[in-house]
Amino acid sequence: MDSESVNGFFIYKNSKKLLTTQNFGNKDVKATGFNAGLIVLLVVGGLLITFLVGNYALYMYAQKTLPPRKKKPLSKKKLKKEKLKQGVAVPGE
Repeated sequence: MDSESVNGFFIYKNSKKLLTTQNFGNKDVKATGFNAGLIVLLVVGGLLITFLVGNYALYMYAQKTLPPRKKKPLSKKKLKKEKLKQGVAVPGE
């Protein structure tokens, strides 16, 4: 194989493609393209961020456009207890 050294990189010339390697200690490491794990991590991270941003946008939209929720009506028994706690006389007693 024909090779030449440029700035610490060895460039090997093949008939099909050009591969670059760098010498780390005694090992030659070839540049083989993208790491599959990195691609999966970026895709999953991108989907997660898109999901979270979308949920936040929908939440903010709903807060602005939907009417406030109605409170459940208090039973007469609970109303009586609340009035007694506050020290207000309940009518009819």
